[in-house]
Amino acid sequence: MEENLDKSNELNKEKSDNTTNSNSKEIKGLKSEKVINRDINNGDSAAKFVIKNEINTSEKPITKPKKELPVEKKPFQEFINTHLIPSLTEEINLRGLEINNINLTNTNRPIAGDKCWVINCEIKDTCNFWLSFEKDDISSLKSISLSKPNQQPSIIESFLIDEKRITLKLIISRVLQRLNGQKLIGVN
Repeated sequence: MEENLDKSNELNKEKSDNTTNSNSKEIKGLKSEKVINRDINNGDSAAKFVIKNEINTSEKPITKPKKELPVEKKPFQEFINTHLIPSLTEEINLRGLEINNINLTNTNRPIAGDKCWVINCEIKDTCNFWLSFEKDDISSLKSISLSKPNQQPSIIESFLIDEKRITLKLIISRVLQRLNGQKLIGVN
């Protein structure tokens, strides 16, 4: 009888070892199986449960679309000609004013006379303004000059000197603010 108990203990030990080994996942291609052995009725018989997990990898992994550069990070001339000038023109037109001429040139800054990038804008029967960039970079030092039609500017003012992050909307709003401050496009 002791011999039968020893054999029974050995069988239970083997079953226990098999249970721990069979609990680990086996990955075969796209399927994984988990086999669980459970003793029923005090170890006299074992029930085997198989849990199948199917992994569908036929779909391609979703790749994030490449983010487009913010307009402010685009090359200087592209930013000015493609984004700033059209947006500024639209904002001025929304206020009922007409632009005779607006362009970007690498020329002498009004009053100071140093060579830099200058946006020259002539608003019909209202004013002229010159927005100057020291370098071909929107975060470089900037200045603005204003004058009434058919006059030369007499003052040059720094423009957006305290701003850390220069954006298209910020440039447009500050230009309009300067024009409005001189009562050139509206009343204060």
